[in-house]
Amino acid sequence: MVNRLRLNEKSVRDAEPAAGRDYQIFDTDVRGFAVCIYRSGNRAFTIDYRYAGRQRRMTIGRWPEWSTTAARERAKELRRDIDAGADPLGKKELGRDAPRVQDMIDRYIEVHLPHLSRLNAADQKSMLAKMVAPDWGNRLVTEITPYDVEKLLNKVAAGRARPSKAKPNNRARKLQGAKPTPVRANRVGEVLRKMFTYAESWGWSESNPASGFRRRIENPRERFLSKDEIGRLATALDAAEDRRAADIIRLCMLTGARVGEVRQACFEHFNLEHLSWTKPASMTKQRKIHRLPISDEAAAIVRQRLLLVPRGCPLLFPGDVPGQPVQEIRRFWAHIQKQVGIPDVRIHDLRHTFASLLVSGGASLEMIGKLLGHSQMQTTQRYAHLMDSPLRAGVDAVASAFRPGPKLVHDADEARKTA
Repeated sequence: MVNRLRLNEKSVRDAEPAAGRDYQIFDTDVRGFAVCIYRSGNRAFTIDYRYAGRQRRMTIGRWPEWSTTAARERAKELRRDIDAGADPLGKKELGRDAPRVQDMIDRYIEVHLPHLSRLNAADQKSMLAKMVAPDWGNRLVTEITPYDVEKLLNKVAAGRARPSKAKPNNRARKLQGAKPTPVRANRVGEVLRKMFTYAESWGWSESNPASGFRRRIENPRERFLSKDEIGRLATALDAAEDRRAADIIRLCMLTGARVGEVRQACFEHFNLEHLSWTKPASMTKQRKIHRLPISDEAAAIVRQRLLLVPRGCPLLFPGDVPGQPVQEIRRFWAHIQKQVGIPDVRIHDLRHTFASLLVSGGASLEMIGKLLGHSQMQTTQRYAHLMDSPLRAGVDAVASAFRPGPKLVHDADEARKTA
């Protein structure tokens, strides 16, 4: 026989647990509302109902965390939903099984990152693991709002304290103050936008909360070597003992290629008869085949490497590990920086210098974009302001032609003496 009485704090507290079984005491006011007395002595409020022909039981909360009055009010709300055709337990189970942000990250890594370059994929994986998962990992994908995206990107843009690299002993390192990283925030925003686009296609989200994220202002670094610095750099590279690293730097300067592309270059990529270098899609940032002409000086480096590299090795710059290209030249570059006196110049700045020399030689932006392998004209536009230099002489010539000639001024004192 079903136990029924009007539940109150006294009846719930005084109910005795039964040996070897759990039992329920149903409320006389709200249909299906009951308190379950467990054999352990614990007790919890429940509501029983039928949905689609199935008997369902949903736990409202434990006593005494939930009072009898609060549990009865909650049971009334659930009863109204049930009578309207809802299944509150099914909704709760659906929310429990709904994909979370960590699930979305895992699937994004599985589906999208294999199509990216190795370094780009590793960078995005690091961003998601260090900046997104700690804050959002356990949240439901559907819970993330544009406000959450902006809050996270503000945190990334503010930067974080980092270990000082001034002391080599890790135990003695001290934390430096936070350094703003607005560019990093933009990159995280781009990854979030792409990831939520995938989530929409998977049916995990109805909208993309990162589609209109606020981009931080980026000031691209522009450092071009002067003619004097280029001369000192060439002299230092010619005198360097590490010919392998020196040739990598020289080839970067002569072709405008990224250092990673030069390190992984193979002899089969070069056509020394037609003076061209064809970079395979797997080696370029834009994931497309990039063919560019090379100078006689660049071809001479390739021919010299043919004599230095062991026979049968396909790599232009083999590393210490057999079958692998050279991985590290930062120490060599740091030594060159001190020797030449260019501490603020990165290896990548040689690529910018290559472009600036093309501009000064009269090359168009379209030509520069093709030589550098840019897939978007917007990337090449950063060199547009350099186009003023070769045109300024023509502008000055027009101004000179338009400028009035000098006039002869009559000297009154001299005329008076003559008279």
